[in-house]
Amino acid sequence: MSAEAFKHLKNILVLDIETVSCCEDFAMLPERLKPLWLKKSTYLSNGEDQPEDLFYNKAAIYAEFGKIITIAIGAFTLNNDGEICLRIKDITSHDEVELLRNFCAILNEKFDQKSLFLCAHNGKEFDYPYMCRRLLVNGIKLPEVLDICEKKPWEVHHYDTMDMWKFGDRKSYTSLELLAALFGIKSSKDGIDGSMVNHVYYKERNLERIAKYCKEDVAVTAQLYCKLKLLPSIKEENIFYV
Repeated sequence: MSAEAFKHLKNILVLDIETVSCCEDFAMLPERLKPLWLKKSTYLSNGEDQPEDLFYNKAAIYAEFGKIITIAIGAFTLNNDGEICLRIKDITSHDEVELLRNFCAILNEKFDQKSLFLCAHNGKEFDYPYMCRRLLVNGIKLPEVLDICEKKPWEVHHYDTMDMWKFGDRKSYTSLELLAALFGIKSSKDGIDGSMVNHVYYKERNLERIAKYCKEDVAVTAQLYCKLKLLPSIKEENIFYV
């Protein structure tokens, strides 16, 4: 079964990104962007939040006001016993340009762009468009697998485990943590979750902790994908962080 399952998995790269606000606080935002954030914050506020607080807490999720600090990627392999393994690495940097160039180099040099598929949880709404936007902002050419403009739906090689779970239902967001609990997958939320990343980055100055969390999310997403496709789960001892 492993060899048959691997035929399906071998061209899939599972990924996750972590993002933070483009600067530590609103006062550091470029002058031209400040009124634009103030305008945007009116749609985000509950009437009590100050724009400065909203910037710290919410800017990271918007590619116009945030930046990527780590991308974790996981590739499926087979070991000598014919068992499916997952090898996960991170591309992490305070310098977003360096990070994105390294990520693109891996995609372009290590994978066949014609057969490569990407997989992420909520990737279609967040990870894929966020990466594309930040690549363009930084003047970096999009890898073919991300350059979906003018492609037909069947030509877009993007899997999304949240989209797969929806089955066309558009009512709500389903978190990776909820689906992990539902399918009995080991949690990646060990002392940190997405809402804490900005704090861990700017206050704790702990980029390594964020990268570890991002890699663990990739492991959970890969296991979830296997569950959703009725494929064998990956043994814990066959998940390698490199």
